[in-house]
Amino acid sequence: MGILDANIEEARERMRALYGENKKITDGNYDKSLAVKCINGTFVGRKTAEDVIAYKGIPFVGRQPVGDLRWKAPVDCAPDDGVYEAYYFAKAPRQDGNVSQLGSLYPQGEDCLYLNVWKAENKSSEAKPVMVWIHGGAFEIGGTAEPREEGTNFVKENPDVILVTIEYRMNVFGFFHLSHLPDGTDYPDAQNLGLLDQVMALKWVHENISAFGGDPEKVTIFGQSAGGASVSLLPLIEGSHKYFQRVIAESGSPVFTRSVEESIACTNEVMEALGCKTVADLQKVDIDTLVKTEGALLSLRVWAERDGRTVPLDPYAAYADGVAKDLDFLQGCTKDELGYFVYGFGLEGYAVFAADRKAKKLAQLTESEKALIESYCKDAKDVTPEYSCDSRLFDQIVFIAPLFRLSENQTMAGGKSYTYFFTPESSVPLMRSGHAIELSTVFNHPEETFCTGRRFDETFGKTMRRMWVQFAKTGNPSLTAQQSPDGKAREWPLYDLENKQVMIFDEFNIHPEKEAERQILDWDRTYFLTKYYCI
Repeated sequence: MGILDANIEEARERMRALYGENKKITDGNYDKSLAVKCINGTFVGRKTAEDVIAYKGIPFVGRQPVGDLRWKAPVDCAPDDGVYEAYYFAKAPRQDGNVSQLGSLYPQGEDCLYLNVWKAENKSSEAKPVMVWIHGGAFEIGGTAEPREEGTNFVKENPDVILVTIEYRMNVFGFFHLSHLPDGTDYPDAQNLGLLDQVMALKWVHENISAFGGDPEKVTIFGQSAGGASVSLLPLIEGSHKYFQRVIAESGSPVFTRSVEESIACTNEVMEALGCKTVADLQKVDIDTLVKTEGALLSLRVWAERDGRTVPLDPYAAYADGVAKDLDFLQGCTKDELGYFVYGFGLEGYAVFAADRKAKKLAQLTESEKALIESYCKDAKDVTPEYSCDSRLFDQIVFIAPLFRLSENQTMAGGKSYTYFFTPESSVPLMRSGHAIELSTVFNHPEETFCTGRRFDETFGKTMRRMWVQFAKTGNPSLTAQQSPDGKAREWPLYDLENKQVMIFDEFNIHPEKEAERQILDWDRTYFLTKYYCI
């Protein structure tokens, strides 16, 4: 994203300064009060604030996915009696670092399958709900070291929950179809390894979080963008429901997936550019060349695969059939999601990007469907030179229509869905209420103003966080007057097929509305596009 590149070296130095390497403790010299015994070792944390302890860089696999384990399913942990420091974030996954995700500028490595835990230091004997965060970054960039998602402030304000953040393989290492290649039969899971990594991390949480004071039977998974897509896909993976009970999906859904054919086509583009024919050829390619080639060719096309093996061929049908009706959902998006990309690319770059994506999308449609799209673009509301009808169209295609389809399908099947629409605007030119704008609010880092450009109202932020936590604790995000930061009760109605009620997160007026009053989605002219997914 061109506008951002000028600040990349300053940002990279900021992230490098956080780096350290956790070591094994062999002399017995450590603070026993900060040590937690887990299946794969005893991990010693550090206080990051008064009454908050962080445990960073805990491995959740038995072997890291390097060497002969590249493009292979994650290996489960083995028992270990060793004692290890858990002072520093482990490496970010290998990627083409971008300043729009500071976590991607942290030191990188393929040996990246680690997680982090934040807990309040208190003497409560009651097991606490657990919230497991999966970061975004289009399945291409990002990492758990992202400053706006650091967990200290969140847990300090909400000591009645435990926060976990997990890492996973991305881009060519986590979502790369290989089984069609001459020697690809040994890599049957390569197209969805990132999701399998997440499942393995959740398994570790299930088996070990009680040692930190967490309740393994009260786990909420939550994430944004690719993380939001991940938490909407994990419920579709066989056997996953024993690891979590609730889901918060922010600006992400099953729309961020591709078909087997689309996935193979992406792989073939990279193979041709690299002059490779086999997986063995790929293994010989310099890792930086591999990452940069994939990044240049497949930007915003690296999605999980609807392979019928890990992810169903039709995720929406799976939801409608009730695959997740036993889980509680909270999900939503921002008012101007594409503002993030308008700002990131700049007006000229975005115009090229949008024209290319629109042409590819229209090529998928029938003539009657194309007419609906052209009609929508002609009537699109609130269109300005910097926020075009194409931006409104992509808001609908990529975020709004998928959000409502998932709410509809989950509700139709008898499951619970609480749905929201986030509206505060950034002071950053072009950003508006763009993608990821809510993240510094969710994690209580108002000083991280990359997206917001300003600090949002303090009570608004605290109320939003309290609702997230209340949902994790009870399955219902509503707040009584006693629970609400401003003393005002907030009743969040379930989404229902008739009224389609949505919680509107206006900065000074959090309130429910019927979707028809706000007219968030064009049901007649864009809802059908969910069947074409995102690529």
